Amino acid sequence: MTYATIMVSLASDQPNESCLAIASEMVERFDARVVGIAAAEFSPPLYFTSGEQADKLIEQGRNAVKTRLSELESEFRKVMNRGTKHVEWRANMEVPIRFVAREARAADIIVIGQSRDSAFTDPFARVNPSDLVVQAGRPLLIVPEKADWLDLRSVLVAWKDTPEARRAIVDSRPLLRKAKDVTITEIVEDGGSHEAALKRTNDVVTWLSHHDIAANALVPEESSTRDAAASLDSIASSVGAGVIVAGAYGHSRWREWVLGGVTQHLATESTRCVLLSR
Repeated sequence: MTYATIMVSLASDQPNESCLAIASEMVERFDARVVGIAAAEFSPPLYFTSGEQADKLIEQGRNAVKTRLSELESEFRKVMNRGTKHVEWRANMEVPIRFVAREARAADIIVIGQSRDSAFTDPFARVNPSDLVVQAGRPLLIVPEKADWLDLRSVLVAWKDTPEARRAIVDSRPLLRKAKDVTITEIVEDGGSHEAALKRTNDVVTWLSHHDIAANALVPEESSTRDAAASLDSIASSVGAGVIVAGAYGHSRWREWVLGGVTQHLATESTRCVLLSR
């Protein structure tokens, strides 16, 4: 199993340097083809007018979007045309989440920049990773803005005995195979058994060994779900993790999906690259 096709999603309203740097490194590590993707749509202002003035405003707005998409393509090709075997660009004028989620069928993994102000992400200018992980059916590698390389010296897998975590560890196997150290950790829920958590994580370690991936289990004696995000960050720091692998969890509300606290933290606030899968 490998990442044969890596897709990198670019935003039109925030820097893409880190995202492109990580994607370029992954392309080289996995000898993969790369697909750059971007979409944007003109959003008329709330004080929208009518008639000839409105038509002019719409035309100017759409032309600005076209120009920005062309700039993103140039930015993408400038980074990726340095010896990459197969480079492809896809862009469209539509709501970004719709376009990227639809085109995700062409990729094994999607590299995307972190949206720190998730609640204020402009849906007409970029894809919110929290939305994409629910809709894409592909793992995401979420890149913090200040990341400049893919640190695989140590990878931390945040285990939870759920379908999402099992899917995430399967999706991350190519990455884990490149890592120097892999740690499987579980945060024991209030009232949960440390011994049972250790048994579960050791099962995962054994399973990985049959895929030629060496790992170790780490279940802290004192951990709590009351501040699971802080506990996970603390564990990541203690093992020097450069990447965190996790399942994406949440719950549904009427016509929307709301990510849980730890998943939202990983998607929007982590200082490390995060592989999320659902």
